[in-house]
Amino acid sequence: QVQFVESGGGLVQAGGSLRLSCAASGMTFSFNEFGWYRQAPGKQRELVAVISRGGTTTYDSVKGRFTISRDNVKKAVYLQMNSLKPEDTAVYYCNTSPYLKDSWGQGTQVTVSS
Repeated sequence: QVQFVESGGGLVQAGGSLRLSCAASGMTFSFNEFGWYRQAPGKQRELVAVISRGGTTTYDSVKGRFTISRDNVKKAVYLQMNSLKPEDTAVYYCNTSPYLKDSWGQGTQVTVSS
């Protein structure tokens, strides 16, 4: 069974930084492409960053502020978030890309105060 466990969220002031971690299990980690997703209150879940099997990264509007990375030995995916803005407030999730709909974890809450 594929599982994702996210951690590292918290409350931070605007301009601050956080590093999110995601532990993945139940799959051949190195064969998969992964994404970080987020869901703000009252909004749909959105994909913010993707990392390919080979380490190629793509971003949406967070480009230049967020960095996604992976560790195939630890079976972990990370999201370094810098220059945080109040609009980055959301629950952050990791999953494969495209996502596995029955494998969402609990996510980790990121709250950015102004």
